[in-house]
Amino acid sequence: MKLDLSQFLLDTRQVKPDSKFATRNTKNMKLSASSPLRILMETLPQQGSVQWIGIRPKRKEPLLFVEKVEALTRKGLAGDHFSGSGSSKRQVTLIQYEHVSAIASIMNIPDLSPGLLRRNIVVRGINLLSLKDKQFWVGDALLEYTGECHPCSRMEENLGAGGYNAVRGHGGITARILQGGTIKVNDVVKMDTTQPSDEPLL
Repeated sequence: MKLDLSQFLLDTRQVKPDSKFATRNTKNMKLSASSPLRILMETLPQQGSVQWIGIRPKRKEPLLFVEKVEALTRKGLAGDHFSGSGSSKRQVTLIQYEHVSAIASIMNIPDLSPGLLRRNIVVRGINLLSLKDKQFWVGDALLEYTGECHPCSRMEENLGAGGYNAVRGHGGITARILQGGTIKVNDVVKMDTTQPSDEPLL
């Protein structure tokens, strides 16, 4: 599809980065369905795959690797100590396989175990941040992006000095479970193409 780049520039430059409006109101702005910028953000043909699954039986205990897990609607992953309310934004955490490698390189840890990063699901082959404001499938479960998953002080304990900063920008995302189902290693991760197109994207 050929895009009108002049309109794209209008979309991206209509608000000055240092303006009060930009700092206070851009999160609530909506892009029209025909906006070239929105079309670019909605173009996501790539599909990822689940590389690793971990659950935390108890708070602060090491994650246990599992081949498959049941995602429970509006709660969390079966067997994981966290079981949120229906409105909780952190029912599942996901991180990119490619970012695990980046963190390992920064910290000079050749064989970094994903469990040390304390995320539930490691995904390869799709940019998780491109799922912002979207619903997406992980195996048989339908999830909804709720935010970025920022590092905590545990990264300093698990990875060594500088671990917190190494994970900054690479911490993955949080998600809510809209429809439960089984998630297995090697399952496909893909955007849900049936969701309405009138949600805010910016």
